[in-house]
Amino acid sequence: MLCIYGSASSRAVRVIWMVGELGLSFEHKDWLPRAPETLTPEFRALNANGRVPTINDGGFVLAESMAINLYLAKKHQSPLYPVDPKKEALAVQWSLWETDRLDRQIVNYVRHLKALPEAERKPEIAAAAWKEVVPAFDVLESALGRSKYLLGDDFTVADLNVASALFRALSIDLSAWPHLDAWMKACWGRPAAQKARAMRDKK
Repeated sequence: MLCIYGSASSRAVRVIWMVGELGLSFEHKDWLPRAPETLTPEFRALNANGRVPTINDGGFVLAESMAINLYLAKKHQSPLYPVDPKKEALAVQWSLWETDRLDRQIVNYVRHLKALPEAERKPEIAAAAWKEVVPAFDVLESALGRSKYLLGDDFTVADLNVASALFRALSIDLSAWPHLDAWMKACWGRPAAQKARAMRDKK
């Protein structure tokens, strides 16, 4: 059976969303990043970095949430995974783009704007992050102005990977980016996304 290591409060929420879309049963190790369990020799044998999410799929071990989702969607021949090699490449492109342009930036912005206790917030970090978030949002707004989803008319792994990584953008006013706003609502309105979000919100 597929085993997912990682709390829904971590980047594992992306993988939990994916397995929901695929209708897969799974064992769940509900571990937060840097939890004591991630420091054990047993887990380090699976992931030498000690990071979550990690999966063990019948003996095949894989880390990094974007790679995990691409693997699972392709393995299970999901409609979410593009058959066309050009669209497949674009799905990888958007996944890598997000990790470079928005992943850490959106986390730093929301944390230092409102998520952290007030005494721990650093406005300069939020401001610096926002300067990177805005042009990245502009890129998404432009792309989504041309099609409903990132690869065209259908929701794919590209949308899941990027939208799931932008979880914290759900707490941001996106009215200046109406196409991005509509896309986020459409993605996160999916039943599997709602279930993953409910698991995260319980924490």
